[in-house]
Amino acid sequence: MGDPWAGLRIPRLIWMFLNYFRIPGMVLGGGPGAALGGLGGPWAGLEGAWTGLGIPGLVWGSLEWFGVSLNWFEDSLGEALSCVLQDPNFTESPLKLLPPKSLFRFPSPTPFLPQVPSAAKREIPGFWEHSQNSAMAPSRSRSSTRIPPCIPKRQLPPGYSDSLLFLCARRIVAHHPLPILPALPAHLYPILFQAAFLDGRPLVLRDLVAAWPFPVLNFQRLVGRRELLRDHPCKLCVQAVILAVVAQLRRELEEPGRDSSGCRLRVLDVTGVPDDPAGRAPDGMSVWSGTVALAKACVEVSKHQREFLRRGSKRHKGRSGAATAAAAPQPPGVDVHADLFVNGTSYGILRDALQTGATGPLRLKCREFQAEKLSLAGIVSLLESLDPSCVRRVDLRFRNLGLTGLSVILPHLSRFPELRSLKLQYSNVDVRRPTPESAIGIRCLAGQLGMLPSLRELNLGSSRLSGNLRQILCDLQAPLESLELAFCSLVPADLAFLSQSFHAPALKRLDLSGHDFSQGLLEPLRLLLEETSASLLHLDLMECRMADSHLDALLPTLRRCSRLRFLGLYGNSLSTAALKDLLQKTLELPDLHLVVYPFPVDCYKPEPPRRVPGSRRIYEEPMDGERLAAATAEISQLLANSGRTDLVWTYNPYGHGALDYFSL
Repeated sequence: MGDPWAGLRIPRLIWMFLNYFRIPGMVLGGGPGAALGGLGGPWAGLEGAWTGLGIPGLVWGSLEWFGVSLNWFEDSLGEALSCVLQDPNFTESPLKLLPPKSLFRFPSPTPFLPQVPSAAKREIPGFWEHSQNSAMAPSRSRSSTRIPPCIPKRQLPPGYSDSLLFLCARRIVAHHPLPILPALPAHLYPILFQAAFLDGRPLVLRDLVAAWPFPVLNFQRLVGRRELLRDHPCKLCVQAVILAVVAQLRRELEEPGRDSSGCRLRVLDVTGVPDDPAGRAPDGMSVWSGTVALAKACVEVSKHQREFLRRGSKRHKGRSGAATAAAAPQPPGVDVHADLFVNGTSYGILRDALQTGATGPLRLKCREFQAEKLSLAGIVSLLESLDPSCVRRVDLRFRNLGLTGLSVILPHLSRFPELRSLKLQYSNVDVRRPTPESAIGIRCLAGQLGMLPSLRELNLGSSRLSGNLRQILCDLQAPLESLELAFCSLVPADLAFLSQSFHAPALKRLDLSGHDFSQGLLEPLRLLLEETSASLLHLDLMECRMADSHLDALLPTLRRCSRLRFLGLYGNSLSTAALKDLLQKTLELPDLHLVVYPFPVDCYKPEPPRRVPGSRRIYEEPMDGERLAAATAEISQLLANSGRTDLVWTYNPYGHGALDYFSL
């Protein structure tokens, strides 16, 4: 069948390790494909799988069964891989992740693969001497002592820890500076970036970015998922990437066309950095601190460019000096795509970055713009400075804009053709008592919303809109897919309009928290849910004064929402029996993954509410801890008996992360 290792140096190397361990059935000089193909059954035809996967899950099972220290395997393999990567003829197949280890268990130590004499190995100078004489060499008995790892271990997501190539990458990035960087093949940069980021190695990230061989560096695509950016401390890592880009641009300004680093980076995408402005951990990177770091970088590079041009004009004396300096070839620069958060503290530096850096070497491209407690003039100034081609969301919160303030801001949003999400919660809009002025303001608001052709998400939370929802939404050009109307003082006519509008069949996310559904709103809500049942993914009904009887009336309609993923019922007066009934009857919803339920009413003590410490107006009812524990245990047992391991029920409304519109 020929040499199965042609062009695949890393798989050959790993097979050499297994041969060294003398694992029964794994000493296959003819290569793994011949052995696997000879097994017949499900293994037949797997010879080609080695080319695509690099290493199959069979390796994991072998190491685990025969007691080989995975830590030693990882460390030694990483060192050997460093040697292999020095080979300029090195090539590798596309990166693939292995199947889970649990799929490959040996039922007994009896080998089920044929013994084949070992073929000639590709020796690596000094490697075998190190392996056989080192104290790190593993014992070949199952009782061998596990060797402590030489790099910090973290809880990594599935898919990362199951890849031997990723383990090798972690070993390599444990050393700084990287000894193999000049000869590193381009397709290994992403896996090394993943390992360096998840292990928190900013200096390695700086070196990788300085020689980045691709035009685009996208954080979320490299790291994998937004949760990893949120859960792994990344402030120093993100700052290291930004500083590396700044240093590269400065080199390109000072020596255009002479940079030998090989860096081809032209787009840095840091969207998806954790969006908690307060920061989740001391070394976590919030969207606020990320905004400040990027803005300072833009201002610094623009300042350096001006100084460089000024020095150039002085060197060329005379009238043509400035023109000569300006005519010198300028680097193409880097576009930085980011989500920007601004408040009174960060307003000044962000304004300078947007205004001075628009044509500079480092250019901010805003994807999501969030302003909090900012003046009306400040909001308008920043909106006018944003690149209109990239903005998909504008979020203005905790600013008492009212109808007058909105009429000033909304016209500036029409310059954003890709604007799909508009959040205006806590804008202090109150039209419960109609006046000639409020009627004019509502018509103006409706007309300006109608000038946003791509709008699909609208949040008007905490605005008092009683009876005016039809007038506000009447000019929209396309149906909304996400509508958040929490604490908006809606009346039955508002819900009736919504259920009859072209928005209802398109709604994926609906938030009606803070309304009293114990009275006349219950039937309009049921009719609305009937119309949205085919599309609805996210339903929030928190703090809605619903009792068992109200939930029982809604339950048949809820069960028809076949695509529902999230149900929020926190803050309602529901009993343990009603919650258990809800759980059992919604198990049939295949996509339902998260339910936030209230503390059961039968778990409260029969005592008057008591004031929350440190608050004058907030009261809480005393909770019976034993009853709550018993109710929680009953719900957990029902979930366990159902076999729905993907379904989470929790009475904690925080920390689980609501479904964002752009993730629906």
